[in-house]
Amino acid sequence: MGGGPRVPEDGGPRVAEVGGPRVPEQRTAVDAETAKPAPEDPAELRFSVLGPVRAWRGAESLATGSPQQRALLAALLLREGRTATASELIDALWGDEPPSQALAAVRTYASRLRKVLSPGVLVSESGGYAVRALPPGALDLAVAQELASDAEKAKNAGDLCEARRLLNEALGLWDGEVLASVPGPYAETQRARLDEWRLQLVESRLDMDLEQGCHAEAVSELTALTAAHPLRERLRELLMLALYRSGRQAEALAVYADTRRLLADELGVDPRPGLRELQQRILLADPRLAAPSAASDPEPAATPVRPAQLPATVPDFTGRAGLVDDLSAVLAAASGAQGQVMAVSALAGIGGVGKTTLAVHVAHQARSAFPDGQLYVDLQGAGARPAEPETVLGSFLRALGTADSAIPDSLAERAALYRSVLDGRRVLVLLDNARDAAQVRPLLPGTAGCAALVTARVRMVDLAGAHLVDLDVMSPDEALRLFTKIVGEERVAAERTAALDVVAACGFLPLAIRIAASRLAARRTWTVSVLAAKLADERRRLDELQAGDLAVKATFELGYGQLEPAQARAFRLLGLADGPDISLAAAAAVLDLPPEETEDLLEILVDTSLLESAAPGRYRFHDLVRLYARACAERDEQPPGERGAAMSRLLDFYLATASQVYAIERPGDRLVDHLEPTVYPGLRFTEGSAALDWLYTEASCLLACVRQSAGTDRLRRAVDLLWAAKDLTESGANSHQYETTARAMCDAARTAGDARAEGRARMMLTNVLLVSGRIQQAEEQAGLAMGLAASARDDRTISWVSNDRGIISLHQGRYADGKTFLEQAIEGYRTAGNRPGVALSLCNLSRAHLGMGNITKAVEIAEQGLAAQLEIGRTMRLANGHFTLGIALTRAGRHAEALNQFSDALGIFIDHRQRLWEGVTNFRIAEAHLAALRPAQAARHAEQALALGVIGGDRMRGNVLTLLGRALFTLGQADRAKACWHDALELYEQTGGAIEADEVRTLLATPRAA
Repeated sequence: MGGGPRVPEDGGPRVAEVGGPRVPEQRTAVDAETAKPAPEDPAELRFSVLGPVRAWRGAESLATGSPQQRALLAALLLREGRTATASELIDALWGDEPPSQALAAVRTYASRLRKVLSPGVLVSESGGYAVRALPPGALDLAVAQELASDAEKAKNAGDLCEARRLLNEALGLWDGEVLASVPGPYAETQRARLDEWRLQLVESRLDMDLEQGCHAEAVSELTALTAAHPLRERLRELLMLALYRSGRQAEALAVYADTRRLLADELGVDPRPGLRELQQRILLADPRLAAPSAASDPEPAATPVRPAQLPATVPDFTGRAGLVDDLSAVLAAASGAQGQVMAVSALAGIGGVGKTTLAVHVAHQARSAFPDGQLYVDLQGAGARPAEPETVLGSFLRALGTADSAIPDSLAERAALYRSVLDGRRVLVLLDNARDAAQVRPLLPGTAGCAALVTARVRMVDLAGAHLVDLDVMSPDEALRLFTKIVGEERVAAERTAALDVVAACGFLPLAIRIAASRLAARRTWTVSVLAAKLADERRRLDELQAGDLAVKATFELGYGQLEPAQARAFRLLGLADGPDISLAAAAAVLDLPPEETEDLLEILVDTSLLESAAPGRYRFHDLVRLYARACAERDEQPPGERGAAMSRLLDFYLATASQVYAIERPGDRLVDHLEPTVYPGLRFTEGSAALDWLYTEASCLLACVRQSAGTDRLRRAVDLLWAAKDLTESGANSHQYETTARAMCDAARTAGDARAEGRARMMLTNVLLVSGRIQQAEEQAGLAMGLAASARDDRTISWVSNDRGIISLHQGRYADGKTFLEQAIEGYRTAGNRPGVALSLCNLSRAHLGMGNITKAVEIAEQGLAAQLEIGRTMRLANGHFTLGIALTRAGRHAEALNQFSDALGIFIDHRQRLWEGVTNFRIAEAHLAALRPAQAARHAEQALALGVIGGDRMRGNVLTLLGRALFTLGQADRAKACWHDALELYEQTGGAIEADEVRTLLATPRAA
């Protein structure tokens, strides 16, 4: 990709250029000989030319006069302090046909401007005029150029995020048409030049978007830009690349076909070589179109020296390239000629994560930098009897040549002699498996040129000056490479999927992978699949991960054995929860302790590497550590019922908090009064945004807690938690998890014979199936839910299911049935006093009338639904009211009003994090634009809908692609349009959309546009 954009050459005939290839820095002063002191400080003056020509003094807008007077001001501002002669200004304003009194007019305009501006700003000089004494940032064009320059520097420095931010800030300075309504040939030339520069900035920013993986988001903007600038090949190239990286290869190639045809028809030329080359690379699926990867240079070999106490490094050391480079750099800096202090690097991590292996590997690579020797000791910090520093110092002194008779008795004296012996030497000391900083301090060298590597399970934050390294598990790729090195390439290549299952079951923990791989390597009759099956059983997994004197469980046991009773209880109980992590508030519920006391316990577990701090206020276990914690809970937790009580408190916490989120989002909805009661309290929120933050942050943990409650006496509370958290079904990010959980609860409730719980669970399953567009399955579940709710006399569920059945009927084109179901829902909601439910069903009833052709009635009912939502407040459901009225108004041909409604809906959906609703609203906006004969805007919003995703799953995605194709076809991009229609047809055929499929086939048979 190219460098930052340059401002194009000024094509003005007589007025001097604004700059060469880019806009020069704005001058803010003149030479001392010509400067005139200003009696008044002009620091508050600001001017804009990247839009209408305007001036301000502070917040006050200044009158800039007639169009010709503004043209004069613009010409002077764009000269950046240089003088323009009268003849140059006349040419700028009138070109080759100036009026007879042109010179007088120029003088008049200059006089008027001088009165408006601060004294000393507009000066007369050498028969011409200039604008002087402006402070930095007074002209928006100068600010934009400075931002663009800084963006280019940031990009060259590799900081693409900062470069994008700066370019977006620069582009934000444009305010409509450059030099709007300013007459004259000079203004016209500058307008074209600055418009071209803006496009270059946009292209540069889009180029960085693609470099950072934002290809799906870029497609929408690029589609609109290519429609506005059809002959600009760079935009076409970026669009092709964005589509290809979004998995839309056919559309990418169609863009090329459209471009080639357009260039041939309009200009009689072929696409430039870069565009042709990109087409060929797409056809060949060139892997270089993806993000590049870099390989690190191999470390130089080391020469053995004495004392050489380092253990042997493992021959199959794998991965950790970044950490190896980081630690090696610290050691190299300490041992070099410029080394001023002794360097200490302290590695921390859970047992089995590979701290010792990494430290030994790095130490061996650094041996040549420490020619006076390498010392090593296992400090036994995780055991019952850690090594005494006095004993270690005695051993080190002997290794360094000190006679036994010369070694003193006390710790202080031995430490002092140790530092003296090392003075002037370059020695590396590896202190393995340390207990704490107190054990390590006496063993550290005290002079420059030496270095120490320390490994421990605790983070040594109290070890002054140490370079702290937190060692995590391997990446999946590193884990598979280690497994392959031990087992053999041939066996792994034959069963790669099973091998991935094995390393995943090991939690990517190096010790566990080494044990599993060693067991397999020693058993030639086993396949990788056999080992994967053994490790799939979580209750047996830790028992399987042992070979010889290596065992994962034994490694964890060492850390657990050092915990105090309260810490051990926290470790055991927190391991019971299934979520990917746990918040401090949820952990407090599990432990039944105040948050402050809970945090102290959790931070101790973090310091001992038995727990990880995922983020401020959030904690997580490694998968194998969690299994070990649960095993400890089954073995040690007394009384046994405490495990169930802990999970009950956690469920109560989630249900109580989710119920409040539901109530905040739906004022007036009475559902929360009919959910199962809770004993343990939840959080309280003062504003809706904080409540939504909590719900989406806790989604995975909350749903995991629901699944864990299947088959227990917590079943009804778990199902009600699923209902209270129903907003997760429409967010897009959590829909799959929600569906899996709902199905599990349906099965559990059926097994328990609980009709009410099963009816509610099936209602939630109906909802998520509707969101994903699986209408037939949704209909089946809704029928079951209705029967169960009726048998359990669960009136709330009956009303909700009636509403869902109405929506299902609308999707199936059974509008009369839909009307009946929705009227039943409205009656049920009114009886229960559920105003939000009434409003929602009114909106859906409007859609039924639309389907039956009663457009006037549909608009009327949609307005009733919106009015009902407005009475409740600005909740997420208010967006549904605006959305429904927008659809009805579109059908009524009232496109401007419809777009206003969609705009209101879109803002609310964005505020409430409803990505799928945001997507489908963009689709409806695109419909309105296309109906109003604005295909470019329609295409842009359809692209946004595709990037966001839509309610209704693949079938609705097919609708979006169909509409996008119509818009593109209207814009003359027939090949790309047909690519969209082919994709839509495939989706319709997969989802059973026979009517829609027939419509697309008709579109595909349409002759190519001229």
